[in-house]
Amino acid sequence: MTEIQRLLSKTIDDINQREKRDNRPRFSISFIRKHPGLFVGMYIAWLATLAVMLQSETLSGSVWLLIFLFVLLNAFFFFDVYPRYRYDDIDVLDFRVCYNGEWYNTRFVPPELISDILASPGVDVDSKSQLQKMVARKGELSFYDVFTLARPGTVQ
Repeated sequence: MTEIQRLLSKTIDDINQREKRDNRPRFSISFIRKHPGLFVGMYIAWLATLAVMLQSETLSGSVWLLIFLFVLLNAFFFFDVYPRYRYDDIDVLDFRVCYNGEWYNTRFVPPELISDILASPGVDVDSKSQLQKMVARKGELSFYDVFTLARPGTVQ
């Protein structure tokens, strides 16, 4: 593992720990706060469906199924999962992208990482100058930008 990979992995681990990114579901009412109209609309639609089913001779026997499905499907709205960022997921386009997206292209690295790379004696001069050019050109760098520095033979 190169020095840039090590520093990048350390930064990713720090972000995971600070943001409590551990792939575990946590109970949260953020859905209700973000979408109160949708939340109320779901319950109004459910009550209307329940009223129709109770009025119907054919459907009244399967009201338990409606209640079960509503409770089961509604439970998903009350849990948040913060996916764990991993160094190995950078530049990998597979099924995991559906779960946690291309975070490495949309999140910017903290300025401390750039300072650590520039100050590290384990990083060669060419990589440091390349990093300085990238910062001058783009301003903020994504995780993917820094990842490209760690790959051998990468020319920006």
